Amino acid sequence: MIFISIILYTLGLLATYYLLAKVCDEYFVGSLEKISNRFKLPDDVNGATFMAIGTSAPEFFTAIVALTKIGSENVGVGTIVGSALFNLLVIIGAVSVIKSITLKWQSITRDLIFYAIGLIILLLTFVDGVITLTEASYFLIAYASYLGVLFIWKKWFPKSDFKDELPLIQEQAKELEKKVSKEKSIIGKTLEMLDKALRKTFPDLRRYPRLFGVTFVISIFYIVILSWSLVELAVGLAETLQIPQAIVALTVLAAGTSVPDLLASIFVARKNSGDMAVSNAIASNTFDVMIGIGLPWLTYIIITQQPLTVSNENIYTPIVILLASVIGLFLLMMFNKFKINKLIGYSMIIIYLVFMTYQVTSSLL
Repeated sequence: MIFISIILYTLGLLATYYLLAKVCDEYFVGSLEKISNRFKLPDDVNGATFMAIGTSAPEFFTAIVALTKIGSENVGVGTIVGSALFNLLVIIGAVSVIKSITLKWQSITRDLIFYAIGLIILLLTFVDGVITLTEASYFLIAYASYLGVLFIWKKWFPKSDFKDELPLIQEQAKELEKKVSKEKSIIGKTLEMLDKALRKTFPDLRRYPRLFGVTFVISIFYIVILSWSLVELAVGLAETLQIPQAIVALTVLAAGTSVPDLLASIFVARKNSGDMAVSNAIASNTFDVMIGIGLPWLTYIIITQQPLTVSNENIYTPIVILLASVIGLFLLMMFNKFKINKLIGYSMIIIYLVFMTYQVTSSLL
């Protein structure tokens, strides 16, 4: 009976992952691109706001939904921290394995510094397990500072930056989903049926381009429902396996929400744009930590008019590991003149696998 429950939960998670990736990549990001074009935002700011929202939507809404479920507050944080570890170690590691890259040191240094600041704030707020209004505000202040730096960055380094190519990564993800859907297998046919059913609920922007606002609203609705499903399925799986919910969030939810970005980044790296994939992975992580955690916390505290209590068990150590990884990665890049290669890539992936294996096995003992 337990075995059947695990299979059902797993199938439910896989189906939800696919639908969430489909909604985010094909509909939500598309509507965000229309909105960003309407506001005529600079490339860097667009990448750090609207495009970051697009790639971080699953983690962001999972964090919001988790806050509404008593006893599952750490699911959202665990998903974001686990996803950040995955993005930093596995995505950058995989890109490095595919192709040796010389990164633009100015942009990478900027993003890693702000990312580290976000992790330090997160670490300090978790010390006593009580999140106050002031502490939650620090995340948004830090992100506002990050956006301010992005606005004036090209004045400081006019030739150091590149155009945001997150749309390229998103396009690769869409192509991958189409290839999977066309497979003449039971899975492929099932996914094709899901695609057709989903498509009927959205307006055709090719025929009605002005309805991007409707697409945006419908996408938000789907993302909230699917994020709620992810939390419920993760909690159910954790209870079935009798392991802490945070462990499931750190592993299953985190990897599931990040796999589409991993596959898309690998495709981009093969097209000689690996530095873009690395930069977007770090920028996405910065958004996840500062907005994906800070905004839900701040909203919860304002609505309830009381501090938020969280458990630092199973979460504190991954945050420390994540911060150490960011510092170690930066020092390694400096030592290697901001070049990353296969040796560095494999090392990062192995570190992630060892840490996740330790987290899972320690929770089961």
